[in-house]
Amino acid sequence: MFVFVCVRCETELTAPLSQVALPVHARQKYGNGLQLPVLMEPGTFAVEPEPLGPPWRRREETGPGRAAARGICAPDRALPDGAAGAVVIAPGDTRGTVLIPERRGGACCGFDGGDGPNMACSACGLPVASRIDDCSLWQAVWLAPSAVRRRPVEGADAGLSSWADLLAEGAGVSPSEPIASWGEPFRAGDRWHWSPQWVAAAGQALAHLLMASRGQAVAVPDGMTATMFQRALDTLPTGRPTRRAVLAGPGQPTRTADADILLVPSHPQTGKAWTPDTPADLVPLPFEVWFRLVFPEPRLPVPTSGPLPDGFLRDDPPTPAVHDVFRIDWQVFERTLARLSPVRAPWLREITENLTQMY
Repeated sequence: MFVFVCVRCETELTAPLSQVALPVHARQKYGNGLQLPVLMEPGTFAVEPEPLGPPWRRREETGPGRAAARGICAPDRALPDGAAGAVVIAPGDTRGTVLIPERRGGACCGFDGGDGPNMACSACGLPVASRIDDCSLWQAVWLAPSAVRRRPVEGADAGLSSWADLLAEGAGVSPSEPIASWGEPFRAGDRWHWSPQWVAAAGQALAHLLMASRGQAVAVPDGMTATMFQRALDTLPTGRPTRRAVLAGPGQPTRTADADILLVPSHPQTGKAWTPDTPADLVPLPFEVWFRLVFPEPRLPVPTSGPLPDGFLRDDPPTPAVHDVFRIDWQVFERTLARLSPVRAPWLREITENLTQMY
């Protein structure tokens, strides 16, 4: 475990934390004026390996060589030129900091970090972090890599969970959830939305799925998997053999011989995808999303007509339906696709142009 301290005065700025993988939705903006929850679980931190935040450099300033050096294989309108290695934590895990209220950024309802660090060390005044809590953004604190350093602390670390441990915990995320407008409590009449985590996971996975398609049609399992991907996969050319994608991973039966693509979980602590014994085209999904695709929430039986039987109380009504079409997170999709080397292939450019018209 680690605590993060101020580089100037060594004041502890966080509680003891264990490292986990950076969430796919870490930089997501979801909806308009919605109130998103805290990004990180208490007692955890993650590291953004790429440069993050201002200043932004337009492509004509940087040229393709600088983007390629970062592993970006597709043209990009602008590149963030902030320091790499920013650390994200839950706001409740901060210690020894004070807010700099005048550094609000361009936010409309809270703080968005647009003016740089808006939290300072309470002991020496050094700006050390950015609090993010604006509408439609995940609530988080991003520690500036140049202003903090990590220090090991004694204590029982969580340790690396095995795939069997993760399956036993059964920590899945529902594909839909109620999300209130910013600054308001959720009301029973408010609409349910597709989970922001699911639409971000779908954006990342679709980029890998298009690569694995090799320009051929792809068939995915029925149900929620088809809801996530089939609309986009319908843009793939037909007339060639269809590639078959299946859900695979720990605790699942050995894949069938005619499966071409495997939808597999990523470990929530390491971020590494589960790998089969034999080579295959892999499409990673966050474990919490993959778990719910493999083990959907059960639909408990309810009477089809008439009142409930005497003495029968029910406090588990079925999840309300989401009437909006499922749409992938386009920004997550573009960011993922730009970092996959075959992105410049002519067949893929044509497909992404068709997708652009859809999203």
